[in-house]
Amino acid sequence: MELRQLRYFLRLSETLNFSVASKELFITQSTLSQQILNLERELDQQLFIRNSHEVLLTEAGRMLLPLARESVYKVDNCFLRMQELKNMLTGELNIGVTYSFSSMISETMIDFLKKYPKVKLNVFYASMTDLIERLQRHELDFVVAFKPTEHNEHIESRLLFDNRLAAIVNEHHPLAAKQEVTLDELERYCFALPAKGLQARHAFDQVLLHTDHHYNVKAEINNVSLLLKLVRQTKFVTVLAEATIIDETGLRAVPINVPSSRMEGCIHVLRDGYMKNSTRAFIQMLEQCTEVLKNRLY
Repeated sequence: MELRQLRYFLRLSETLNFSVASKELFITQSTLSQQILNLERELDQQLFIRNSHEVLLTEAGRMLLPLARESVYKVDNCFLRMQELKNMLTGELNIGVTYSFSSMISETMIDFLKKYPKVKLNVFYASMTDLIERLQRHELDFVVAFKPTEHNEHIESRLLFDNRLAAIVNEHHPLAAKQEVTLDELERYCFALPAKGLQARHAFDQVLLHTDHHYNVKAEINNVSLLLKLVRQTKFVTVLAEATIIDETGLRAVPINVPSSRMEGCIHVLRDGYMKNSTRAFIQMLEQCTEVLKNRLY
């Protein structure tokens, strides 16, 4: 069994399309087919079901998938460790970020690229669930997001800062001048909420779980940038973490006065996983940035 064959197997298992996988691997489709066939012969197991309509993993293929992914990951990390013995920051850094941290992380990205021009940054914005799944598949080096409500034994979370759940309004809204707002007061206004699945929405739903409060929700949006644009141009109220609108003009964050409004911003990494030098450097810069953020919030 060759490492190359495992890489081919992984790409085909992700695309389930010989044509697409061969293009992404920069090889011919016949080469890919032959290498997969050789792997199947060596293992004496059929890994894919092939017909004129689709390509599917067999039970043996599904069993091999996590083992192949882990094997390739370990070999790649071995190479990285040897490279980093030179004490140079090079290569690529893959970062997952939830939408709420867009403004906060941008400043660190700029500073990092200036300081370490030999490192290529790949930044992926998605939901917490999607990012943690990608982290566990070794597609990301770390994730910046709020602390999940459920424990994951494979993930280690490092606290960056405490944040509060807040009503976000435009600077001319009646709530804009308030220091905090109660759930009762919020019932007077129309809402545009983050869609279910986003962390701020989950936190708000948990706050309301054992209450009798009902709100007039006019829109639900799974894109925070679009949500903030709508709030900026209307009298709608949305609910997000305070840190979401750092560096956003024309908006105000009014903390919601409930005991359970705390949201912990964290860096998430694989437990016992290898950490690149570039990862350590970026995290250190991000921690320095959040110290400034704390002063601006409080």
